[in-house]
Amino acid sequence: MKFHQNMLSGLNGIIPGGISIEDFTAITKTNTDDSEKILNWYIKCGIGTKQENKYYFEDGDKLKAAIELIKNGGPLDEISVLLNWKDFEGLVAEILYSKNFAIIKNLVLTKPRIEIDVIGIRLGIAMLIDCKHWKRYSSTTLSSAVTKQIERTKQYILKTPGAMAVPVIVTLYQDKIDFINKVPIVPIFQFSSFVDEFYGNLEQIKTIGTN
Repeated sequence: MKFHQNMLSGLNGIIPGGISIEDFTAITKTNTDDSEKILNWYIKCGIGTKQENKYYFEDGDKLKAAIELIKNGGPLDEISVLLNWKDFEGLVAEILYSKNFAIIKNLVLTKPRIEIDVIGIRLGIAMLIDCKHWKRYSSTTLSSAVTKQIERTKQYILKTPGAMAVPVIVTLYQDKIDFINKVPIVPIFQFSSFVDEFYGNLEQIKTIGTN
């Protein structure tokens, strides 16, 4: 199904539990015909189930639908806005997974207790990602996020002998890839190309390994 703008609104109608075409139409502010087409497209993609006149969704179906929309030409930045922070992390992990990275989500280390949103590992290098699903941020808040992510990366290295890791921040809104202390700040719409070029650009990126 070719992407059209109404399909973006359709993401808001993916709510766990049963939903009728009428309810979906009211929530997404689309017309009945488009609502039925979108709901049936979800079913065709293996997202949700249909029983009688209702469509049933589960946790995680919204992320699956977002990924299908992106595959069909939907705008990554606009789709990301409609996801919550947990789905946003899932989208980052999905992009890495699609590029043959091994994935760890929400890794918790103790003493001190830290949590790393997403880790992608490939060719002996771990990309440690802090996902910032913020609507607004200043250079000060980004600098603070970078400092914390560098510290998390150092802790990860201490607890993972022989590892080499790169701290990365992925943001919802931003015009272009930026760097603070050699740590890349990557807008979600450029994350896929950033990953493609990652190994070629390692010399310009902060890398932390066991001394």
